[in-house]
Amino acid sequence: MSRDHRSATPPRLGRRRFLAAGFALSLMAGVSAQALAQEYDVLIRGGMVFDGTGAEGKVADVAIKGERIVEVGAIAATATATTVVDATGKYVSPGFIDPHSHAAPAIGTAELAAAVPILYQGITTVMINPDGGGPGDLAPQIADIETHVPGVNVIPMIGHNGVRRDVMGLENRKPTPAELASMEALVKKAMDEGAFGLSTGPFYIPGKYSETSELVALARVANTYPNAFHISHIRDESSYDVGVLGAIKELIDVSRQTGIIGVVTHMKMLGPSVWGQSEPAVEMINAARAEGLSIWADQYPYAASGSSLQASLVPGWAQEGGPEATAERLQNPEQRALIRQEMVANLERRAGANAIMIRNYRADPSLNGMRLDEIARRNLQDPLDTAIDMLIKGGSSIVSFNMNEKDVERLMQQPWTMTSSDGALVAFGVGGEHPRAYGAFPRKFRRYVVEREVISMAQAIHTSTGLPAQVFSIKDRGVIAPGAFADVLVFDPETIRDVATYQDPHAYSEGMEYIFVNGQTAVADGKVTEARHGRVLRRGQ
Repeated sequence: MSRDHRSATPPRLGRRRFLAAGFALSLMAGVSAQALAQEYDVLIRGGMVFDGTGAEGKVADVAIKGERIVEVGAIAATATATTVVDATGKYVSPGFIDPHSHAAPAIGTAELAAAVPILYQGITTVMINPDGGGPGDLAPQIADIETHVPGVNVIPMIGHNGVRRDVMGLENRKPTPAELASMEALVKKAMDEGAFGLSTGPFYIPGKYSETSELVALARVANTYPNAFHISHIRDESSYDVGVLGAIKELIDVSRQTGIIGVVTHMKMLGPSVWGQSEPAVEMINAARAEGLSIWADQYPYAASGSSLQASLVPGWAQEGGPEATAERLQNPEQRALIRQEMVANLERRAGANAIMIRNYRADPSLNGMRLDEIARRNLQDPLDTAIDMLIKGGSSIVSFNMNEKDVERLMQQPWTMTSSDGALVAFGVGGEHPRAYGAFPRKFRRYVVEREVISMAQAIHTSTGLPAQVFSIKDRGVIAPGAFADVLVFDPETIRDVATYQDPHAYSEGMEYIFVNGQTAVADGKVTEARHGRVLRRGQ
């Protein structure tokens, strides 16, 4: 990596946050008078503090009182605290913010509310209902999460697919004016209840059956609320129909027509047919930003995606009505032939049968972890026929090895790209899973910062903390500064790493020594504590 890139100035945060961060850093020059007689709840001593703004790390102490950071700098040796952490040789940063998490609905259950795999990654805040998913009515979901007290902070979004499903089912048609009005009302209700923004996923049904005008109408409703955003699993990340560049253009057009902040979520170039198109995609987003639009992206640090067999291989028209309706069509010889014909190109877009790994196939769990071509050879079948048989029996989620590392690295280096996981929250050891559920954030630091030097440590922390806090207006989080909420990490730069693999995905990440969530200890000496300290964050709070 060139010196010019590593020293590139990160995107500017709001004036208030930079002033706060500047005040915090100025304290490092001398001892705070307040500290001479102050007793704190938590005192973190001598760590290399990366404040989340993109600035390089500086050795400092961090003091926490209640749920807030109160001092950053050289704190007097006479200061005392209930909990004292010797962070010498360690890094101290804000807790990571995951803008694309599939933690719900599991985080609203007694079994998984602690969110242990998420905490071990250093994530202290997750944004739920991505890809347009989640319920059309957020109230029961929020109530479940609050009842069970989450281990991390949770930010709800309102998903277009959930709203459309509640109003129109899984039908392949345009909404009537009355149906569109009902969808708009559900978005408004969710925003009134505290949703931070609108999530869409027009790659998936039923959002796949929407036109841009429908997305614009709902984004316009969301944008009547301050700091709202539109984050989207865009219509095409490959070359299925409009193509990845056309899909990015659609997201930009929604922002252009409404003024809403636009985010391409888990941005990627999926499949050999679009490898290399990250370059024109970057140019397109830079041009939109130069125009004055607020366009961003997030990305998980893997070259393999995760989806379902149905969404990846079956043409959109054949998915109408959901998996059961698709299975019925596939059992009709004439429709099966039509669907199979279109599946040929879709399998090529996914880089072939060897690039598809089966996970969570309920009809036969013994196939989890196997490649589609391997299963087909065992069955003496063509891979497409094997896939069709599996779809008839309920389908499966998959890991799809379909990205190019050059595209991954080019997108990661952009100052407008945030870190995300796209990870689910599942019971440890149960079922097949993508390793991103356990390792996304530590993998970025180990593979792309320490080993490959694709980006700097300061930038990696910024893209995981201060940047999402800015983009999504998450108040007083994402920075190490007096007055900020005390979501704080202490981790070892030598040992931080992902352990989860594609073959063995159920493995906790390593390197996090202490994690504080809202000022309370969530991880101590590398182990998750029993108490849970997260909360549901609502827009405007």
